[in-house]
Amino acid sequence: MPQSDLAALPAIVAKLAERAGEHDRDATFPHEGVALVHEAGLLTTTVHPRYGGPGAGVLDTARLLAELGRGDPSVALVTAMTLFVHGAQAVDPTWPEDLYREALAGPGPVLINALRVEPELGSPTRGGLPATIARHTADGWRLSGRKIYSTGSEGLRWMIVWARTDEPSPRVGGFLVRAGEPGIAIEPTWDHLGLRASASHDVVFADVPAAGASGLSTPDTQRPPVLTFPLALPAIYLGVARNALDWLTGFLRERVPSGLGRPLSTLPRFETGVGEIAARITGAEELLFGLARRVDEGDPGAAAQAGVAKVLATRLLIEAVEQAVALAGNPGLTRANALQRHYRDVLCSRVHAPQDDAVLTGLGRSILA
Repeated sequence: MPQSDLAALPAIVAKLAERAGEHDRDATFPHEGVALVHEAGLLTTTVHPRYGGPGAGVLDTARLLAELGRGDPSVALVTAMTLFVHGAQAVDPTWPEDLYREALAGPGPVLINALRVEPELGSPTRGGLPATIARHTADGWRLSGRKIYSTGSEGLRWMIVWARTDEPSPRVGGFLVRAGEPGIAIEPTWDHLGLRASASHDVVFADVPAAGASGLSTPDTQRPPVLTFPLALPAIYLGVARNALDWLTGFLRERVPSGLGRPLSTLPRFETGVGEIAARITGAEELLFGLARRVDEGDPGAAAQAGVAKVLATRLLIEAVEQAVALAGNPGLTRANALQRHYRDVLCSRVHAPQDDAVLTGLGRSILA
């Protein structure tokens, strides 16, 4: 995304921020925020030029998500899921051409997400076959199963449902389902500590027709998902951490204890603490954006470092917000103040795949082997 387009983001971010607290409190899906992102043309920034899109790379995607994360990280997460689908299609086209162009045609915001996680299986990144079954009929594929943590469920237009076929030698892959098909039920199970507005509910499929299939293969030849664009996902939490720092600096400038007679911001302890927070945020930004730049430049080793970068960056950002809460004291955990929301949101950075233990075990095993 060009720098000139990023210049228009502050107004969008400010609008998102106006209702972020309300949506967090009520756990309501930010339809108006998604519409705002759509109207600005941001939901299709990773669509490849061969489909008429701008073809934004990983770095521009990360920069965009970092800004949206300052407005409403739930909107940023929902946007990210759609951007990653378009980014994967650009790198490794698997959608039938007619269905992909239908998805691009709109009207209105077209949110897409790949629904992969299941109650028994957990995250498929740790191995295993989905319990969701695709049954072949004379009219095409029909799906039955349950997906959990289905981000954006209430607003999705398309779902890419990871399932296995009912064939004697099962194949696995993504089945393209239009939202609103008969047999789809959204169960409001998302009652989370952070990202409460993301509507990451359970989605249940009961003999639901699929419009098409994408990337079907046998389990032993199943290709891993394209990883380059999800490198940008932790950038959402850059925005969250920056918000936490902004809140803290405002608090320290305004808080004048009667026994001190001057703002807390003038004390060396707080100057040092704020400096440490800013250093952690800068370190995470350099790590994420630097790696994203290497991917865009074609560095073949960059994608292999994605997991390590995610682990280190999210740890830095969580530490930054934790320190902000520690410096603020009780006001930092008071519901009326936004800092506690930023703290809850930044903790969600840990749960995105790949998880820390998987990354570090894999890294350690490769070294010891």
